[in-house]
Amino acid sequence: MLRFDDRVAIITGAGHGLGRSHALLLAERGAKVVVNDLGGALDGTGASAGPAAEVAELIRQNGGQAVASTDNVATPEGAEAIVQAAVDAFGKVDIVVNNAGILRDKSFGKMTVEDFDGVLAVHVRGSYLVSRAAYPLMKAAGYGRIVNTSSPAGLFGNFGQANYSTAKMGLVGLTKTLGIEGARNGIKANAIAPVAWTRMTEALLPAEFEAKFTPERVSALVAWLVHESCEASGEVFTVGGGRVARVFVAEGPGWRADDLTPESIADNWEAVMAEQPYVLTAGDSMKAML
Repeated sequence: MLRFDDRVAIITGAGHGLGRSHALLLAERGAKVVVNDLGGALDGTGASAGPAAEVAELIRQNGGQAVASTDNVATPEGAEAIVQAAVDAFGKVDIVVNNAGILRDKSFGKMTVEDFDGVLAVHVRGSYLVSRAAYPLMKAAGYGRIVNTSSPAGLFGNFGQANYSTAKMGLVGLTKTLGIEGARNGIKANAIAPVAWTRMTEALLPAEFEAKFTPERVSALVAWLVHESCEASGEVFTVGGGRVARVFVAEGPGWRADDLTPESIADNWEAVMAEQPYVLTAGDSMKAML
């Protein structure tokens, strides 16, 4: 059994759904957990200490160790307070699972600037700020595990979610860069794109999904990715309904000419759109252009 004895984990958005499931699983396997949740509504309004406190208490009742945090991930002060809560209670930070998120779904023509900025503030800025606050501790320890929560909506797009899909694809870029920069300090970062029945998705998914797409079937992957024996980093994985798959951004072989014109591109569009053989890294892409 993969265990997390003596590991300290911060899990944001852990008062409900996926985050709650992550927190319970890691605590069951020995991790000391900071359960962070602002306790607001799905759109980010309001706040309540109840959800985080209830999950932390459940962990303690089950024999684990946990403290609750209601700090806001979207502010530098809130992110730093979350990390400080881990240090004060348990002395360090080994694991960060950035799961906090909100929804403000509207079609693009009806979406306000506030709707757009608010969603990015929690998903992207929040993940950046909490990771940023924990990063120096991980670097000093020569060890760290970070999991960011992307989404199929970010990878493939989804009607009515221009803000959410933008944020979730942004987390892919953050994850890949953290994977590169953290390598020399033993810090590994990965992202998940989950499908699960939670309060955030129950209005979007068919009712028959509830039994199969449970949060627990996502948390198993999170636990593996934050375990010390997992060597993957800079990767993205879809997970849901018992299936796990690697997702990768690839570039086709392309077509080149010394003197590109709109007409020559149009004439060779089939070659431009070709998918095989593909390249996976920015370095390989650059080589193909030389």
